[in-house]
Amino acid sequence: MRLVATSNLEDGYVIAKNILNDNGQILLSSGVSLTNSLIRRLEQINIPYVYIEDGRTDDILVEDIVSEETRRKALSKVHTTMTTLFDSQKSKSKLASPTLAKEFNKLFDDIIKDLQSNKHVMYQMVNIHQKDDYLYHHSVNVGILSSALGMSLGYNNSDIRELGIGAMLHDIGKTKVPMEILCKPDRLTTEEFDIMKKHAEYGYEILKSQPGISLKSAHVAYQHHERYNGTGYPRQIQSQDQHDFAKIVSITDVYDALTSNRVYRASHLPHEAFELILGGGDYHFDHKIIKKFVENIAIYPLGVTVKLNTGQIAVISRINPSYPQRPVVRLLTDPNGKHLKIPYEIDLMSNFTIMIVSSSAG
Repeated sequence: MRLVATSNLEDGYVIAKNILNDNGQILLSSGVSLTNSLIRRLEQINIPYVYIEDGRTDDILVEDIVSEETRRKALSKVHTTMTTLFDSQKSKSKLASPTLAKEFNKLFDDIIKDLQSNKHVMYQMVNIHQKDDYLYHHSVNVGILSSALGMSLGYNNSDIRELGIGAMLHDIGKTKVPMEILCKPDRLTTEEFDIMKKHAEYGYEILKSQPGISLKSAHVAYQHHERYNGTGYPRQIQSQDQHDFAKIVSITDVYDALTSNRVYRASHLPHEAFELILGGGDYHFDHKIIKKFVENIAIYPLGVTVKLNTGQIAVISRINPSYPQRPVVRLLTDPNGKHLKIPYEIDLMSNFTIMIVSSSAG
């Protein structure tokens, strides 16, 4: 399979990976042959990319670090929790669910089990959800990615569970932010951003009031916008005063936000997001955690189209875990852009004169 921008889809392309909506239901199934009307519909709902079948790349399989079943459960649970809170704000009632902790603990039992079964699989999914579904997919992505990072840092299952729950519900305070600000299609004014920033405190208050949710999880919501050098919010605290869980989520939150399609900008591809995060080491983010983050995320995910300094177009076919900047690529064209009858692979670790100069979803 390979990743293709929705704007580059053609009639007859076949979907290679299910597309999920905000509550975990399948929006479009793998195996569906695209028509022009379906492509227009994908564009209308702002799906930025899809994975398609391609005879030249059929053996390239993009696997998630958790099963689709687990991801769907997580989306459903986050969607139900968030929408219940949005509704409670309208009625001025409070959420105090004695089962919330039990439900999320059970969910993270499944997530931890999946992560333990896929310890050697790098996180390489490219966000393909609708703009309007951002809050739910983002929450799930940050929860799963933070848990994987916690596991790689040697946390025990109890710590991973507390970290993961805090990470998956880190934006729960946004349910108390006015919808006209939360869904504004343009950048926020200074006054609107001041209101938006309150979601960190709101999230802390919501989580610490829930029976069975730990204060560590609540502090993830409180501190995930704090920064290493004290320039974050809401309290401008520096690294030594931040909980390690929050330091992890501050990175995964930014990474997933950068690689997601937003109402006010298009998504970045993973390598672009990496450059921005790496530039914030020991300034915005803890460099020790960034180093572990780099070991667990595919800078160039499988199936992504790249252009080489030779002029050739290729697809990422394998990842070199020890040096992810130098993957194995499958050449699809010659230097003049002519399609090769028989694509072949080169390992950039063995060909140091060949470099990736750009990537896209071709």
